Formats: sequence, C-alpha cells, structure tokens
Amino acid sequence: MTEYRRLRVINDENLHTEIETFTKPEIEENEVLIKVSYSGINYKDALATKANTGVLRDYPMTPGIDLAGKIINTKDDRYTIDDEVLVTGYGLGVKQDGGLSDLQIVPASWVVKLPENLSAQQAMTFGTAGFTAALSVDALEKHGLNKESRVLVTGATGGVGGFALHFLKQIGCKEITALSRKTDQEDYLKGLGATAILSPDELFSEKIRPLNKQLFDFVIDTVGGDTLAQVIPFVHYGGSLALCGNAGGIKLNTTVLPFILRGVNLLGIDSVDASMEQRQKLWHKMANEWALPASFNVQQIELEQVQETADSLLAGKHVGRTIVALGGKI
Repeated sequence: MTEYRRLRVINDENLHTEIETFTKPEIEENEVLIKVSYSGINYKDALATKANTGVLRDYPMTPGIDLAGKIINTKDDRYTIDDEVLVTGYGLGVKQDGGLSDLQIVPASWVVKLPENLSAQQAMTFGTAGFTAALSVDALEKHGLNKESRVLVTGATGGVGGFALHFLKQIGCKEITALSRKTDQEDYLKGLGATAILSPDELFSEKIRPLNKQLFDFVIDTVGGDTLAQVIPFVHYGGSLALCGNAGGIKLNTTVLPFILRGVNLLGIDSVDASMEQRQKLWHKMANEWALPASFNVQQIELEQVQETADSLLAGKHVGRTIVALGGKI
C-alpha cells in the first residue's frame, strides 16, 4: 500500500511538528481529493507551529492555508479527475487539515480551477500572499486608486508587500513607496515596482502626531500595530488604507482626527472568506495582466525545511515567498 507524507502539528506534552506517513483517504459527498503539487509558507502557517498563537484549536493538525494540485477523486459534479485546481483560505490548515500534505481532502465549494495561463507552481508562488495583495489593490481601486496616486506599501519585503508593489506597477502607478527595515533589499524592491524606499526611522518621528504631512493617497498595510498607527496621520484627505496584516501587533493606538478631519478610510481585507466571484476574478488577473514577476524572490523547499522557514518568518528574517514541493506516488 502506497504511503504519503504530511506535516503535523502535535500538542501533547509540548507543541511540536513532525512528518508522518498516511494512506490514501476516502472522500464523502461534495468533497474532492487533491494530489497536492505545492503549498506555501504563510505567516499564519508559521504561527500555527507555535503554542499560544490562537491559530489552531484542535490537534493534531496539518497546517498550510493554501495548496495547488490535481484532483484524483471527486464526489461533486463540478469537478472531474485531473482538473488542476487551487485552494486558499476558508478553514484550510486551521479548522481542517491543510496544504502541507501529499494528498488532501477539501470541500468542493472551496476549489478554484487553475486559470489557463497559471501553473500549480506559479499559483502557490502567489498563494495566499498574492491573493491578499490582489484583494488589497482591488479594494483601493474601488476607492479611487489610479496611475497618479501616491501609494505606500508597508512590510514591503514580505510576500504580500512584494506582490502589492508588483500589482501597483502593473496598473501603472508612478509613485510607489516601499516601507521596510531591510535597507539591503533596495534593488529587489525597485525591481518589483517601488519608486522610493523608506525605512521606518526615515518616515516616523519619535512622537506620533495625530495629523502629519499628507504624503500618501493610499496605503497597503501588511504590518498593523504601531507601524499602522504611525502611517495613518500621513494619509491625504479622502485617502484609504487597505489593512491586511498583523505581524506588528493587533492593537491600534490612534486618534479619530484623520477620519473626521481628513475623511480617511480604513478598509479591512479578509482573504479567508472572500467570495468565489472575487477569487475567480483576481486569480484570472494574476494569470494574465498581473502575471508573476521574474524578479520575485521565491524559494522552493521540502517538508523537512518547513519549521526552519517558519522560524525565519516569525523572526522577521524572511524575504519574498517560500513554496513547498509535495505530491507523493499514486
């Protein structure tokens, strides 16, 4: 009998990860079985490998909030064997076993068929990070973002931030500022689309002012916490911020003044429960006019390297995107 491999987060005497083997599972009505080709390492996946982070409540669990691969069994009329598909969000890797596995069962209602011009590897290079960035840019476009807008992207060397720079470049934005502590990544950030790079020390003063110079029309914030609090006063009258991350903390200490005196908008970005209409629309864009940039920093690893990568991500040392090659024998 063929055995497959998956990463498990186990919480017995102490929380830890290990690789275990399993056999091909059976599916129920309205489910599909996917042979996973690639999954990604996201911030939420990294948190899932640690205790007391609130990501996982049930153990053991296979993390991995995104996956791409091929359907090898289906009990849903919308899909056939050999359909190439991707899944991001919903409860994947959080409420039920996720993408860091050679095979995975998912509800058919979670599945997006891969667009024609997108491979499984490319899909997971984008992964949840790319989809979140796409949702952020799409939300800002609905609030007036255009080629002449001055845009700031925080956490710019991360997956979401890097893709945001690329998407903004693709729609023709002329002033794209990347905010990053990693000053050695200037060439990389400019290659993705940044026209200027600032460190937090260059932008922020020691004391946060409730209102500051109106430097940016729009912001994509991937960090949250104090970084977001310090950015809000710099947003122009009527401008908007797309909030899509909390690596810098979940608390927001600010005043009402930017909102009641400048009409600034905070737009929450949720990639987990985005509609299927949004998913299909934005994955089509990522397969075509927002196609993967050749300059994007992506590393490919095996299951054995997942924990090391997760630790690097949580320590703030990670750049770009890391995908995990999977797929056992059938």
